[in-house]
Amino acid sequence: MADKTYDPVTFDIIQNGLEAIADEMFYAQVKTSMSAIIYEVLDLSTSILNPRGEIAASGAGIPAFIGVLDKAIMGILKKFPLEAIREGDVLASNDPYFGGVTHLNDMVLAQPVFHDGTLIAWVANIAHWNDVGGNVPGSMSSEATEIFQEGVRIPAVKLFMEGMQNDAVFDILKINSRLPDYLHGDLWAGIAGLRIGERRVLELVNKYGADTYEAAVQDYMDLGERRARAAIKEIPRGTYAFSEEQDSGAIHSLELTITEDEFIVDLTDNPAQSGSLNCSREGTEIAVQLAFKDFTDPDAPGNGGFFKPLKVVTKPGTIYHVEAPGALGYYSEVEIRLFDMILRALAHHFPGVVPAGNFASICGTNVGGPHPETGRHYTIVEPQVGGWGGWEGSDGVSGQFSGFHGETFNCPAEVAEARYGLGVEQVALNSEPGGEGQWRGGKGIETHYRVRADNNFLSVGYTRNRIAPWGASGGLDGSVNYVEVLRRDGGTERFSFATNLQVNKGDVIRVVTGNGGGYGDPAKRSREAIARDLRNGYLSPERAKEIYGYEA
Repeated sequence: MADKTYDPVTFDIIQNGLEAIADEMFYAQVKTSMSAIIYEVLDLSTSILNPRGEIAASGAGIPAFIGVLDKAIMGILKKFPLEAIREGDVLASNDPYFGGVTHLNDMVLAQPVFHDGTLIAWVANIAHWNDVGGNVPGSMSSEATEIFQEGVRIPAVKLFMEGMQNDAVFDILKINSRLPDYLHGDLWAGIAGLRIGERRVLELVNKYGADTYEAAVQDYMDLGERRARAAIKEIPRGTYAFSEEQDSGAIHSLELTITEDEFIVDLTDNPAQSGSLNCSREGTEIAVQLAFKDFTDPDAPGNGGFFKPLKVVTKPGTIYHVEAPGALGYYSEVEIRLFDMILRALAHHFPGVVPAGNFASICGTNVGGPHPETGRHYTIVEPQVGGWGGWEGSDGVSGQFSGFHGETFNCPAEVAEARYGLGVEQVALNSEPGGEGQWRGGKGIETHYRVRADNNFLSVGYTRNRIAPWGASGGLDGSVNYVEVLRRDGGTERFSFATNLQVNKGDVIRVVTGNGGGYGDPAKRSREAIARDLRNGYLSPERAKEIYGYEA
């Protein structure tokens, strides 16, 4: 095969075809899923991988999830030698210690693709399931200390063996969930996505031949690696250290070393693992990969080849390299803190490259309980949108998910009210001060959910709840993320993390996400922009006078 000459146009067709297949897998799963976290929020991702488990092409969805799937396949291959993988197998893993990477709510499904008896590819997906058991509804507890408390563990097992369904695994999954019907539907939606992917990959292979297909995949990997190495050569060599205080008072640190052909991120000097705020070694790699790609070449292929020059150094037993049986329910808040810290470090050492800080939290919000009309248990899982930082020449974007969370959406109020037992009384931009500058930060949101039945629960996990998004080049810091429960008796309680908090009929859950940091000296903001902010309610007259010296 090495001596054969291939047509680069054919390579391009195959490479773009793989991207289209991954997208088709994605939308097949979206359109057949039961849970709004999948079909509305799009909390999933899909990929096509080579036989070694390296990403060849990825679909839409959460960037951090795409980075899971290669590591998941490699985890599967550690448990199953290649000769134990058969045509018709479908494997599942949600266990971070067996290729699951994230937390138990996120189920990875993977299927080998065989052509003429030879493994030629993998197709895989990952999606968040609303409830996989554990000691609290929604399976996410900030009080968990061991993974055993977080739900059912599926350690890279076969759902199908040579095409035959393993009913025992299906039964175990359903009996451990408070939402078995939703789990069953979401599981089969994922399987449908895999089957579409297998069919389309084989169509490509049959059309162009296995040798040409494999060569096209390798060529795409090589392109990714060339783009990454070319980008590294443009960055000044050196070692750059950075530390950042977290909401808890803990200090997170990194050391970044850039050589002629490597980008090394050393995270050994970080706190010991603790509670459910930990992430796997593989999850840490994902956060670093996303920041690396954002900084070096955002437009290059995000495949296995691109990340070959990247090296991540961790210390087992720390928050960035959890050891069993550590809990990982809020892994995402650890990873997003790392992603955010790397961007801040780059902003510090390479000014003007990245914007001011954003609200930088998944702001996971779980509400559920008996539905007020049917009595049936429901669970709503809502990541929240917030404000992005300003940058030179532009105000920050308002009401968007963090870059770490990617191309996802909030659940529309109409869908939430139809499917869940909550009333959505308000979705508005955050009017709190913060993020002023020559170019202001984008606005977060303020959403009010009214509880419609007694004995409901609320579980939340918000970081950047004390340390606000940073301002850049003289811009002011943004504002913080938090949740308030406005009790029907007039009392108010404020939270950043809470687990299984009881809320009752008439209580209001007030979600507030942060405004992004400002960019540039506020004194240089134009009077037209200040007047526009006043008209839109983004700025109070008092704040306009205090920060900008502006009086209408």
